[in-house]
Amino acid sequence: MPAIPTIHRRMLGAELRALRDGLGHTADEMAKRLGWHQTKVSRVENGRSGVRVHELEALLDLYGVTDPERREGLVSLARESKGRMWWTPYSDVISERYASYISLETAAESKRTFEMALIPGLLQTPEYTRAVIGALTPDATPETIDALVSVRLARQNATLRRTSPLNLWAVVDEAAVRRSIGGPQVMVKQLQRLLKASEESNSISLQVLPFAAGGHAGLMGSFSILQFPVRSDLDVVYTESDVSSIRLERQSDLVTYSQMFDRLRETALDAASSRGLISRAVKDLE
Repeated sequence: MPAIPTIHRRMLGAELRALRDGLGHTADEMAKRLGWHQTKVSRVENGRSGVRVHELEALLDLYGVTDPERREGLVSLARESKGRMWWTPYSDVISERYASYISLETAAESKRTFEMALIPGLLQTPEYTRAVIGALTPDATPETIDALVSVRLARQNATLRRTSPLNLWAVVDEAAVRRSIGGPQVMVKQLQRLLKASEESNSISLQVLPFAAGGHAGLMGSFSILQFPVRSDLDVVYTESDVSSIRLERQSDLVTYSQMFDRLRETALDAASSRGLISRAVKDLE
């Protein structure tokens, strides 16, 4: 699997871009002075490419960074970006795009997500996940499905069960609650999992957008907004469709989707009423 933009790589890139901007030079100028390919500095700054320690030190020399502590901090980011991640053993079954998303989600401080048709992945039971994978990839082998279920469970452990849990705010369309994926028994267990998460976790906020709301701001599809503790310019939006996902990093996109999410949460039922709707859905299945 090709290299993916981990949060360490994105942090390093943001710091290097700030240093270059402060000197008033273009990325192409810096690449030329170092004898690099003309796009390399831009790719490093965007988190698309890693950088070797000796290359980074040459760049820091060019930028006039002499403070030992500052240099060591940046070098550490470069080293950490090359480290082995928990999802590495699953590289043969997950796509680069999925691995990239996992790397950012694992490092995020908070996640706001809107789901049109499915229960959010971080709140799925293994049985529900298995049924979803089977529906989306009917040709997948049992071994592949087992591996993908394991990845989903590992994602949950890496975000919701860490020392400082990810703050998850999910708005879920009623369609995701009402659609019986995997059969009534699987769905009842899944909905009970949602109720437990909403009632017992201080880091999880769950709202249901009811059918009665009619048209709403999320009609074009599901999306997630990942926010990071280090600096806001690392925040990212992921949009999803039936065939692809797109990562958006421009400030204008972040503002647009943040406003969209605010409208969705205002339209959705509050937490208590959402639990009431989910409880009724459970009774309808029993």
